[in-house]
Amino acid sequence: MEFLLSVIDDQNSVGKEDTRKSVDVFNEQLQADGYWVFAGGLALPEVATVVDDRHGEMLVTDGPFVESKEYLAGFWVVEAAGFDVALRLAAAGSRACARRVEIRPFVLE
Repeated sequence: MEFLLSVIDDQNSVGKEDTRKSVDVFNEQLQADGYWVFAGGLALPEVATVVDDRHGEMLVTDGPFVESKEYLAGFWVVEAAGFDVALRLAAAGSRACARRVEIRPFVLE
């Protein structure tokens, strides 16, 4: 089963050097243990662009403009046998990146 582990940040920085190193170690462990599917860090929300073409006409805006201080800072996609394993991986990821991590299973139809 695949899970999205979303890194939730509430700071205006891309992380400290020692945090990046611990995330690299975590990533290497995910790969070595066979959980790794894909991962990535994201730029700050200020450089985001939103595209809306729901009505057949493309509208491009800066953004997103959210009232929350929290934003998606990065993510891991992992393959785990179940939620309990994903929970353990999310806890280790949270320690590695010094941020909160949300777990969501992918909907596979």
